[in-house]
Amino acid sequence: MSFEFIWAKIMLRILNLEAGYGALRVLKGISLHVSQGEAVTLIGANGAGKTTLLKTIAGILRPRCGMILLNKQPIETMSAERIVRRGCALVPEGRHIFSTLTVRENLILGAFVHWSRNRRKEIDQVLEEVYSLFGILRDRQAQLAGTLSGGQQQMLAIGRALMSRPRLLIMDEPSLGVAPLVVKDIFNTISILKSKGLTILLVEQNARAALAVADRGYVMETGQIVLEGTNHELADNPEVQRAYLGKEYQRIDE
Repeated sequence: MSFEFIWAKIMLRILNLEAGYGALRVLKGISLHVSQGEAVTLIGANGAGKTTLLKTIAGILRPRCGMILLNKQPIETMSAERIVRRGCALVPEGRHIFSTLTVRENLILGAFVHWSRNRRKEIDQVLEEVYSLFGILRDRQAQLAGTLSGGQQQMLAIGRALMSRPRLLIMDEPSLGVAPLVVKDIFNTISILKSKGLTILLVEQNARAALAVADRGYVMETGQIVLEGTNHELADNPEVQRAYLGKEYQRIDE
């Protein structure tokens, strides 16, 4: 099956989406799409509305208008739990792990939408897949999650989302508060997940790392999409370089 055929199948489509908090209008007519098998990144300064957009997709925040289609089905009025059941999982900014539970308990909670006695074998299989990605979590599965390092907690947050067996993984700032060496490991993991066919929507302040792993990207400013293109097109754009990549940036294939 060619990548052209796979990517022709739109997994996530957002049309004229508006959302906010109280009287504050944050998202102002957002439209974008993510095709099956793609990794797409959202780049923008703090306050651009990136996290608000991800929360709205995940059902944490209700949109004021517009449409969110997941595999051609509208989800904008669904609860967060139903959206997870539909195959969309969010790795939130700040991780939000359960610090007083063990690593293994946190991971098992990620499979809550599949929990039943007759599916325990399947859940154990997914747990092994997560452990194969993050060996440190296997080594520390009995450790309280709150005692892990920041990087290990981020791995746990990603692993917990993967336990729901998502078709679309949404990640909000996975490198935030993480040591540089661990950031490299996390982005290597994102590349592995992409190679396995997982569809990924990534919000990331580290625009260099995001463009290195993504196929395409969108630039957000003040609640609107102001630019879109392939990773190379965005990396070569002088305004993107000036605002997000720095003067010393060289494109990933140079």
